Amino acid sequence: MTSVKQFRIDREPTADALGAGSFVFTDAYSVFDWGPMPDAIPRKGASLCTMGAFNFERLEEAGVPTHYRGVVAENDVGPLSTCSNPPTEMAIDLTRVPDLPHDGREYDYDAYHVAGGGNYLIPLEVVFRNRVPVGSSLRRRTGPPDHGLPFEAWPEEPVDLEEPIVEFSTKYEESDRYLDREEADAIAGRADVAELESLAREVNRVVTERADSRGIVHEDGKIECLYADGEIRVADVVGTFDENRFSYEGQQLSKEVLRQHHKRVQPDWVDAVERAKTEAERRDVADWRPLCEIEPEPLNGDVIDLASELYAAGTNAYTGEEWFAAPPIEGVVERVRRLG
Repeated sequence: MTSVKQFRIDREPTADALGAGSFVFTDAYSVFDWGPMPDAIPRKGASLCTMGAFNFERLEEAGVPTHYRGVVAENDVGPLSTCSNPPTEMAIDLTRVPDLPHDGREYDYDAYHVAGGGNYLIPLEVVFRNRVPVGSSLRRRTGPPDHGLPFEAWPEEPVDLEEPIVEFSTKYEESDRYLDREEADAIAGRADVAELESLAREVNRVVTERADSRGIVHEDGKIECLYADGEIRVADVVGTFDENRFSYEGQQLSKEVLRQHHKRVQPDWVDAVERAKTEAERRDVADWRPLCEIEPEPLNGDVIDLASELYAAGTNAYTGEEWFAAPPIEGVVERVRRLG
């Protein structure tokens, strides 16, 4: 299980063949790597499943290999167009996810790949950025010249990029970290990082073009991939309000709304999370959560209702179909803008 969706396994993968199963999307949410938060957001799971299926079908039209097999409705697997209601279950090909042994914060990727052989989930996230907002971790880690940008220091306003920046980060370490290309190549195993980057750029292109056509700005996102039969395929879920950052008329239209709201209303918890992560690194232990001295509090019911409308209205706007009974996106965005 992940923090917001569950696995259903119909056929286990083997060393020689992919298995079959599905993602079952829940209404749970997670921010700051905490795991499931105290609240659930109604319609969130259906929103993520619908947007994910919509994007996978666009990717397949573009010739991008994926693990997507369709959505599940009334026990049948088919394309999104066969659904009369927003789905919450997505059928996928399953690959193997070996254990990643570690001693403190030292991870044994060689053991991971010995166990994975030629059929495994690549233990990387490939991040693509079309915009560098104020507060982005990229500004702390790098300077504009590192990316061929024509200025020495980051300006005080967001920077829109003519060409996306692609980075690699770890996936299964307790505190994810960004990698240089050489380390990413080693962690990828048999998979080629150049091909991973190429796939990320193509996914970004497809999602960005769709967002543009709907008046939505696609700021950044990520992909995860599997390696099987000598081929890299896009896995997990693509182009949703949890995996990617979108905005509409200058207002965030993604899980970033919830992140920023927690920073405003629960700053002590957010600070405690950062302290716990820092202390875990100092102690060379992998799991930072037991070191966090504060638990997150439930959100106000009005905020939960607004978040639900954001996911629902945003999905309607992105797909161009009325999957949910929700107000027009313009009105929801104005309410989010006023959110304290």
